[in-house]
Amino acid sequence: MALRYEIRSVLIISGTDQLQALFCETGLKDSYAPVVTAHTVGEARRLLVKRCFDIAVVNTPLKDGFGIEAAKDLSADPDMGVLLLVKDAIYEQVAADVEHYGVVTLAKPSSRQAFAAALRMLGAMLSKVRAVERETIDLKSRMEEIKIVNRAKWLLVEQLKMTEPEAHRYIEKQAMDRCVRRREIAAGIIRTYGSEGGSKND
Repeated sequence: MALRYEIRSVLIISGTDQLQALFCETGLKDSYAPVVTAHTVGEARRLLVKRCFDIAVVNTPLKDGFGIEAAKDLSADPDMGVLLLVKDAIYEQVAADVEHYGVVTLAKPSSRQAFAAALRMLGAMLSKVRAVERETIDLKSRMEEIKIVNRAKWLLVEQLKMTEPEAHRYIEKQAMDRCVRRREIAAGIIRTYGSEGGSKND
């Protein structure tokens, strides 16, 4: 199976440009791009209005606030991973405070290896979350198809006096003969026979 290669966009919220330089040293520029820097929370919010980012890195303290509350706010977006950098002296306290929000905390000063590892961990978390989201969407779609097909079957039973197995085979055969999904065949049956009947099986 081919590997799914994803490039992550990064928003760095930092009062200085040092974190941008640290990021360049990690060697991750081919996997994480673009990398955009905002120097204040206000500037970051304006950027987020215009576009979405996969990862937000909050380097405390910021010019318009410490940054912890901003990290919590950003974590409300399930499609964005948040990395919070704080001084080593307050790391344990802050990490315990934000971990329930899904924020990853890194003590600083930090080596480029630790910074890169944290970014990769966030990337892995995002991949897992998005895989679950895709599975959930697929499951909902299959459940909806079952619901529609069942309604169509009972309409065939009621309107054409088929047995339930006959109705099932009819839908299956029509779908196979026309090379379409059962859902499409069922939807056509519902349009034809469902104006008066079928509501009891919704």
